[in-house]
Amino acid sequence: QVQLVESGGGLVQPGGSLRLSCAASGSIFSINTMRWYRQAPGDERELVASITSGGWTNYADSVKGRFTSSRDNAKNTLYLQMSSLKPEDTAVYYCNVDLQTGRGMRETTYWGQGTQVTVSS
Repeated sequence: QVQLVESGGGLVQPGGSLRLSCAASGSIFSINTMRWYRQAPGDERELVASITSGGWTNYADSVKGRFTSSRDNAKNTLYLQMSSLKPEDTAVYYCNVDLQTGRGMRETTYWGQGTQVTVSS
């Protein structure tokens, strides 16, 4: 079994910063691309950032220059450093990971449970 546990969400004022973490544990052989999605009430889930196993990153236009995704492969952990936060960044943030549970096994995508980020004064 594989678990993705997110942490770091909370309430922050506009202009503030937060750092989200997503730790993967369980039967993991290798991790490929890791992603952050978010979903605000009434909206569809959207891709915020992605990072490959080699460290290549990609960001939604709405967060470029404000958010930075990184990963610690030794700890199987994904991070999202969020700065200059805006009220429109308010959403539940989910991590999403492509991984193999064993050599030669099919790659499977797993989701975290989500962590709430609220940007408000």
